[in-house]
Amino acid sequence: METTMQNISIEKTEKTKIDQVDFDNLAFGSVFTDHMLVCDYRNGAWEVPQIMPYQAISLEPSAKIFHYGQSIFEGMKAYKDADEKIWLFRPLENHKRLNISAKRMAIPELPEEFFMDGLKQLIKLDENWIPKKEGSALYIRPFIFATGKGFHASPADEYKFIICLAPSGPYFSGKVKVLIEEKYSRSANGGVGFAKAGGNYAGQFFPTQLAVKKGYQQVIWTDDHNHEFIEEAGAMNIFVRINDTLITAPISDRILDGITRKSILPIAEDEGITTEVRKITVGEVVEAAKNGSLKEMFGAGTAAVISPIATFGYREVDYDLPELESSFASRLKKRIIDIQYNRAEDLFGWRHGV
Repeated sequence: METTMQNISIEKTEKTKIDQVDFDNLAFGSVFTDHMLVCDYRNGAWEVPQIMPYQAISLEPSAKIFHYGQSIFEGMKAYKDADEKIWLFRPLENHKRLNISAKRMAIPELPEEFFMDGLKQLIKLDENWIPKKEGSALYIRPFIFATGKGFHASPADEYKFIICLAPSGPYFSGKVKVLIEEKYSRSANGGVGFAKAGGNYAGQFFPTQLAVKKGYQQVIWTDDHNHEFIEEAGAMNIFVRINDTLITAPISDRILDGITRKSILPIAEDEGITTEVRKITVGEVVEAAKNGSLKEMFGAGTAAVISPIATFGYREVDYDLPELESSFASRLKKRIIDIQYNRAEDLFGWRHGV
């Protein structure tokens, strides 16, 4: 065992699995690196994190995660530039949001140094796993779940924080076709839609499966009351371009405060693109599609960065979006990726060296 300045113990794997990986043909989030970070919450405090070989974990059937769903997570990426330097993109925002989710789900908040020091040391240990192919990156999944035992419907007294790493290719490939949802809701006022809680995503799977059977890849979520306002695109924030104005919904109890979303807005401003953060109705989008003023729709999130929408369906009618030579989506995606890979000046101070 080795000990670092932060007293994080490190147990290295006896044999790496890296030679078994085809880095030119990576799926998203299905191959995992040699090591993981684990930190337990017991007796009212977070214990010193440990880095160990990637392995299965053991839980008792009475662990509260199985019964009451106390589980939250984050999504991040690490990148290597042309000089082999490693970079993160706005990692402190991920830590901040993890604790916002933790508070809402009655999970103990995690100290920043445990998150950042543990993350950096884990990435350094597995840095050879960071893909170099354009469009690929090392996906990072920090998560916390309840391990405390008991069938009583109350918060657990023990938790586990884990970070796993997955070299990954693009999240989406090809054109994305989405369906505007009118029956099911992703979240409700006063609920947990703004938190990255596992149950939010589990609740999306069934309506998404129904959409897939109809030939769509994802669902456009609308508000829980009248299904009048567009809110999110699958597991991403959504942007709509009408003429030359880029519009996105304001964050709320129902809408996740996406880090890519909050990065797009200042970049768009710097690009001279007019932006509006306001509610946008389904009717406005449909009318814009009919009269030709709807130029673009795209999802924004860590996994896909920016995912253009080619077609949306609403009430049995499909509306195709125009194919633009120079789209806002491509311009904004390039700006973000160039910052992430250290290929451009970081005007906003978002890039974080490892």
